[in-house]
Amino acid sequence: SMAFLTVGEMATGLLLGLLFLGQPWAGAGADKEAVVCAGTACYTAHWGKLSAAEAQSHCSQEGGNLATVKSEEEARHVQRALAQLLRRQEPLAARIGKFWIGLQREKGKCLDPNLPLKGFSWVGGGGDTHYANWHKEVRSSCISKRCVSLMLDLSVPPPASRLPKWSEGPCGSPGSPGSSIEGFVCKFSFKGMCRPLALGGPGNVTYITPFQATSSSLDAVPFASAADVTCGDGDESMSHYFLCKEKAPNVFHWGSSGPLCVSPKHGCSFNNGGCQQDCFEGGDGSFRCGCRPGFRLLDDLVTCASRNPCSSSPCTGEATCVPEPHGKSYTCRCPQGFQLDSSQLGCVDVDECQDTPCAQECVNTPGGFRCECWVGYEPGSPGEEACRDVDECAPGRSPCAQGCTNTDGSFHCSCEEGYVLAGEDDTQCQDVDECAGPGGSLCDSLCFNTQGSFRCGCLPGWELAADGVSCTMGPESLRPPAGTSSQEEDNGEREGSTVPPATTSSPTRGPEGTSEAASTSRRPALPPNSPLTSALPKMMAPSGPTGIWMEPSTRHPMATTGHRDSAGGDFVAPQSDDGTDGQKLLLFYILGTVVAILLLLALALGLLVYRKRRAKQEEKKEKKPQSAADSYSWAPERAESRATENQYSPTPGTDC
Repeated sequence: SMAFLTVGEMATGLLLGLLFLGQPWAGAGADKEAVVCAGTACYTAHWGKLSAAEAQSHCSQEGGNLATVKSEEEARHVQRALAQLLRRQEPLAARIGKFWIGLQREKGKCLDPNLPLKGFSWVGGGGDTHYANWHKEVRSSCISKRCVSLMLDLSVPPPASRLPKWSEGPCGSPGSPGSSIEGFVCKFSFKGMCRPLALGGPGNVTYITPFQATSSSLDAVPFASAADVTCGDGDESMSHYFLCKEKAPNVFHWGSSGPLCVSPKHGCSFNNGGCQQDCFEGGDGSFRCGCRPGFRLLDDLVTCASRNPCSSSPCTGEATCVPEPHGKSYTCRCPQGFQLDSSQLGCVDVDECQDTPCAQECVNTPGGFRCECWVGYEPGSPGEEACRDVDECAPGRSPCAQGCTNTDGSFHCSCEEGYVLAGEDDTQCQDVDECAGPGGSLCDSLCFNTQGSFRCGCLPGWELAADGVSCTMGPESLRPPAGTSSQEEDNGEREGSTVPPATTSSPTRGPEGTSEAASTSRRPALPPNSPLTSALPKMMAPSGPTGIWMEPSTRHPMATTGHRDSAGGDFVAPQSDDGTDGQKLLLFYILGTVVAILLLLALALGLLVYRKRRAKQEEKKEKKPQSAADSYSWAPERAESRATENQYSPTPGTDC
């Protein structure tokens, strides 16, 4: 059937035509941009050497923003718009051009390498998205604003299989857009779309979008767009004007039924009569549209829709479409571990860790979760707790140098007496130098540091007291008169030793007939390589804490009131009574004095020799003649009148 315009439709068309002709964007300027509409958005690609701010201003004036590329699907829409733009341009030299998109990072905001967008954000708002297509590693500059552009080879249209890479750099300024900037891409979002108008005969359709772009071929036409349809061929032509309106909630329609520009002369032979699926001709040149089994014809009498509401795959991602009874609606369902998002068409992961299902650490994963143990714990065996303590002090795995104490989830190290913890993690033990403490050593005179302990000693002429710390005057000053016992004579023979007997008290007999002095006088000598720390007594008669002895294990001195421990063992004196170390020290003093005297004598002898040689050299100089006159003797001084007779006489009044 033929479509005829009513008087009202003609008036509406005339008004729309006058409106379109009065717009500055109609006409020649339409070829400077390319338009692609899909879903609920349209993308326009433009030529123009503008800064990112100028490009954003151009998009916002028309009701949009610089384009987002939040998914691979959206990246393909933008790529199609850029491909259309390049096809309208004559081939350019092989070079890379860049087109701004709406991804920017403000000044002072730094790189975040853990996010797909690296700290950048979309101009139109929204959170961080998962899709990214960076050309190279993003620069970590924070001192200036950075903007992102799409890289494109301008010599050939980009193939559909290769999506443009992202390049970040300076955002440019008016008159200086930046290196290789050739244009920009805008995005305009709408509440819905109308299907393109179907032509059943010769004619043209021009769509005028709300963002002032015109196109003759759109896969979807945005809400509030106008359509200018011119039907006929040759001299006969007829115009129609339509507006994309919202017929019902989320249902958008042009307000016309049946194909446009139908002609009995062509029937179904032209563009399949404008029908989406089947076209059926009548006997008088008329025709009608039909649909294949499983589909139904919509109200526009052109488009077919599946009787199965899930045939169009309305659910996205992991969601599965389930048709409801009578096939008029559907429901999207998500697999276990996911739930429907706000659109009820897609699925989002459920964070099971919010319910604290694990004994210690919970890690959420897409569609599930897993439990982990804290540091210091390990998964338990079946029948045990989920996480059990790790015994770090077990044989073969202890990190401590000496003592190790296991704790719940950790451990700590300890050291034996005479050592302190050391190392970065306090697992090693370092010897304490008791002889170099901040308050000085416990010894009155000499201090010898050993591994884990120390020993005391005395200077020649002094001996170590019974407390193992103090030094007392040697027995030389206490030598007994003649007639003393052999034991006392033996003690007297030791008056020149470095370390005399450990006690100066008179010997007393023990139960077995031996004196206690004799039993304690024989002590091992100090090792010759023991480190020596000199702590000279402050007074001639040193004194110190009483009752301090040295243990046989060379640990720290321990306080006691007796000469033996409970086990009956002897306490080892820090020095031996034979005075070996004292004799060596005295010998060093004597040898040092002799060497010093010899050096002084050698210096005096050398000085004497030097002076004698100097005197001989002076004597030779005096004997050697200096001139021919030196070989003569000077005559005595004569009177002035006869002075001229001798030409060798000196001039009167001069000194010889």
